[in-house]
Amino acid sequence: MVYDLNRTNISKHEDKDEMAPLSSTHLVIADDHPLFRGALREAVASVVASARIDEAGSFGELTALLESEAELDLILLDLSMPGTSGFSGLIYLRAQYPAIPVVVVSASDDSDTIRRSMEFGASGFIPKRFGVETLREAIGKVMNGDVWIPSDIDLSAGVDPDVTKLRDRLVTLTPQQVRVLMMLSEGLLNKQIAYELSVSEATIKAHVSAILQKLGVESRTQAVIVAAKISGGQWRQSEPSA
Repeated sequence: MVYDLNRTNISKHEDKDEMAPLSSTHLVIADDHPLFRGALREAVASVVASARIDEAGSFGELTALLESEAELDLILLDLSMPGTSGFSGLIYLRAQYPAIPVVVVSASDDSDTIRRSMEFGASGFIPKRFGVETLREAIGKVMNGDVWIPSDIDLSAGVDPDVTKLRDRLVTLTPQQVRVLMMLSEGLLNKQIAYELSVSEATIKAHVSAILQKLGVESRTQAVIVAAKISGGQWRQSEPSA
């Protein structure tokens, strides 16, 4: 899923009176900082008192929760937490669970990070530096089906055509291939990835071959470099082994 830069329903701090969120909703706060999860929980509860709120302190906890119960209305996702970094988690979620809106809540809030988050299918971007009042406003807008980003961000500025081409290749990966690429970026061997995903080593080799083909590269190392480049250097990168 690629975000359309021409969409016009981006909320720019509109009047709070316009918000009419659902009477009940089920969402997940995925962040490795308990104190910030608490702040988000407070903001959500102030918008929808009856909301069911689950928490995940790592990407593994989030995926386990989704595998047991995928009927969610919203995911609030930190870009950098154990098990993921950069846009890898967002890319995986949009591929595996396209019907669940994902709002990025991150301390990395430069214009490039916000723009790429939206291009990778986020339904909004909330910088962590904002206070509870802004969190409440943003969450209310997103739960109403709007898109929320900071009012001073121009999504059309500074678009790099080369990065756009790489992004378009990256979004062709299947959810499983995204997970494999995430693990390649962590320097895991094929047999280690196979163990983690409970599949055969031959299956992982097939995934790696497909990843190389889709990204237009010839080696695992080049694939990891592409992943790091598209995420602006945020994608965790280790030297992959054969």
